[in-house]
Amino acid sequence: GSGAVLLVSANGPKVALLVAFTDDLKGRFHAGKVVGQLAAHVGGRGGGRPDMAQAGGSDASGIPAAMDAFRTLLAEG
Repeated sequence: GSGAVLLVSANGPKVALLVAFTDDLKGRFHAGKVVGQLAAHVGGRGGGRPDMAQAGGSDASGIPAAMDAFRTLLAEG
């Protein structure tokens, strides 16, 4: 099937993000670029391959904004 995944982990202020897309969505989304945009919400940086990418940050209070941004990106994509 077709799918997009955002995994978020928080340990105190430390945040880890993982974004993945199935092969059929790689033409519309690049996981490395998406995770980089989301990382800005949690005070971090990230990047990776078109199908899967990771990021880290230091501001767990930005997690809801990152999740909203992911939903918006998917809706607009």
